[in-house]
Amino acid sequence: MTRLQLSLVLVATAILLAMPLVGGNYVLRLATIMLMYATLAMAWNFIGGFAGYPSFGLAAFFGLGAYAGGVVQSTGVSIALAWLAAVAVGTLFALVLGFILLRLRGSAFAIATLVVTEVLREVTNGWTGLTGGGMGLNLPFFGWSPSALSAFFFYAMLALTAVTFVTTFIVAHNRLGFGLTCIRQNEDAANIVGIDTTRYKIYAFTLSGGFAAATGGIYASWIGYIEPGDVYDVLFSIKPIVMVLLGGMGTVFGPIFGAVAFLVLDEVVWRSFLELNTGILGLLIVILILFLPAGLASFDVRSLWRRAVTP
Repeated sequence: MTRLQLSLVLVATAILLAMPLVGGNYVLRLATIMLMYATLAMAWNFIGGFAGYPSFGLAAFFGLGAYAGGVVQSTGVSIALAWLAAVAVGTLFALVLGFILLRLRGSAFAIATLVVTEVLREVTNGWTGLTGGGMGLNLPFFGWSPSALSAFFFYAMLALTAVTFVTTFIVAHNRLGFGLTCIRQNEDAANIVGIDTTRYKIYAFTLSGGFAAATGGIYASWIGYIEPGDVYDVLFSIKPIVMVLLGGMGTVFGPIFGAVAFLVLDEVVWRSFLELNTGILGLLIVILILFLPAGLASFDVRSLWRRAVTP
C-alpha cells in the first residue's frame, strides 16, 4: 500500500468513525447504504474481479444470509449469534455450490448462478412455516431511539466493510490473489503451470458468498422486515458488478471507489432528473467505463497534475 493510499484510508476511517456524531439519521442511512454496497462490490470482486468469473448469484447469498439471520433472530437469539448464523449458512452454501458450479465457464456459469437466485427465491416463498413465504418475515423490534439504531447499524456495517477490505488486501498480496489473477488471464495456462484452479476458484467463491451473506444478515436486522422479492432482488447482483467495473476489477480499492462513485452519481442524478435518472445514470457510467477501462482505481492524480503543469 502506497503512502497516498494509506493516507486516504486513514482519512476516510476518521471521517466515517466521526459521522454518527455530526450527521443526522438521513446522512447515516445514506452512509450505511454506501457501506453495504461497497461490501457487496468487494464480495463480488473475489470471484468476478480477481478470477474473472461472471457471477450473477450475489443476490442469492445476500438473500440467504438475510433469511438465515432473520429466522434465527426471530426465535429470540441475540443479534450477534444471528449474524454468525447468516455467515455460516452463506459460507457453507457457497462452498458446496462452488464444487458444483465452478466446473462451468463463461455464459454457462453466469446463467447457472442467476438460476440459483431464482430457485432460492421460490424455496423461500414456498417455505411459509419457516420464512413466512410471500408475507415476509418480521424481526424483533429493538425499542431503541432512531438515532441509536442508525448509529448501531452504521458501525456494524462499517466493521463488516473494514473486515472485507482487509481480506481483499490480504488476498491481493498472497498466493491466492496471484493464482486468481492467472485464472482470469488464462485458466488453461494456469492449469498447465501447476495452479490448482478449481481449489482457488472455490476459495474465491466461498469468500464472495460468505461476505454477501453477512451483509444480508445485517441488512435484515437493520430493516426489520424482509420478503423474498426484496432480498433476492437481481439488483443486488447487478449493481455490485457495475460498481466493480466502474472502480476497477481485481483491485483492492476499485470496488470501494466504484461504489462511492455509483451511489453519488445515482443520488445527484435522481435529485436533478427524477424521470430520466436511470437513462442518464447509465449513460454516465458507460462514458466513465469507456474513458477509464481499467476503472477509477487506475486514475493517477499525480500523473495528471504533472501533465497539466509541464509546458
